[in-house]
Amino acid sequence: MTHTPHELAEEFPDKVEAMHKLKSSDAHFAKLFEEYHELNRTIHRAETNVEPMEDLAEGELRKKRAALKDEISRILAKAA
Repeated sequence: MTHTPHELAEEFPDKVEAMHKLKSSDAHFAKLFEEYHELNRTIHRAETNVEPMEDLAEGELRKKRAALKDEISRILAKAA
């Protein structure tokens, strides 16, 4: 199995504990976290040609992932 890049624990290594707490206490954050995780895995499968997709579709998924990451980052900043 290959390493999946862009996991949230790698993107925010200093916020791992905060993410864990927020997943338990904030339903909206938990939903965003899960959505990011699923989307990131889908993108990784496309990038590694396990489940190839058109470049345009992959690009749109990357934009969505970036938007989710930005929202997660804002929530983490407020929680700090």
